[in-house]
Amino acid sequence: MPELPEVETVRRGLHQRFVGRRIERVEVGRERTVRRTSREALIDGLTGATALSAQRRGKYLILPLDTGESLMIHLRMSGRVLVDSADTPRVAHTHVVLHLEDPIGEELRFVDPRTFGEVVVFDPANAAVEMPELARLGVDPIADGLERNQLARLLGTRARQMKALMLDQSVIAGIGNIYADEILHAARVRHDRLSNSLKPAEITRLHAAIGDILTAAIEAGGSTLKDTQYVDIGGEGGWFQVSHRVYDRGGQPCLTCAKAKIQQVTSGGRTTSFCPRCQR
Repeated sequence: MPELPEVETVRRGLHQRFVGRRIERVEVGRERTVRRTSREALIDGLTGATALSAQRRGKYLILPLDTGESLMIHLRMSGRVLVDSADTPRVAHTHVVLHLEDPIGEELRFVDPRTFGEVVVFDPANAAVEMPELARLGVDPIADGLERNQLARLLGTRARQMKALMLDQSVIAGIGNIYADEILHAARVRHDRLSNSLKPAEITRLHAAIGDILTAAIEAGGSTLKDTQYVDIGGEGGWFQVSHRVYDRGGQPCLTCAKAKIQQVTSGGRTTSFCPRCQR
């Protein structure tokens, strides 16, 4: 699933190529993509509207419209947002198309082979009812900023394993399996340490790692893996995967210490990669 750096990369692309352009016409293919409301609700809510800005909360894209409503896009497992010429053939699994008012004739296309993603128009004033998961999101390390003392409080008031806590979107929004592994490795913290057991120096390292890893990944356009569909709005993949030090490297030498091999354990259907020497 695309995580904070990938979704932020898409947000930046939408800011450049979608915001300020009027939506002339809307096509909806698979009803599952608009399952929260309906095909008609999306078409009515977007036709004639213009996005005023491109925002992000965790893994959610939020685009306020000049109608007073907002467009929400969630990529889930395999969703992609592409802006392309109307003359370019649409790829398979293109489920939503927004025709943009522009002499060059471009379309915003939502592509989703596994159809777990969503495209929704909602009323921000009624978000607690229409989009309750947004209200439950925790701090976003990039959009909100995450202070070291704030992180210390989040850790100290909970007795949870670190990996599980970092994946909890109600605590820290946007971090998923890839970046949790990379951040914990950079901070030299084991995935199964209890959060309230971290010492001040470890909290400081973790705080720095969150900012450093996420920022570097955003600058690299995110991570595009062999088994994922993620690309930016121009169809280009990211390249932060070449900087991964533990994720999906089970059995390979640790790039940090060069003295141990990366181990992998599976819990709750998720695989965790870590160095047993660096992360004691």
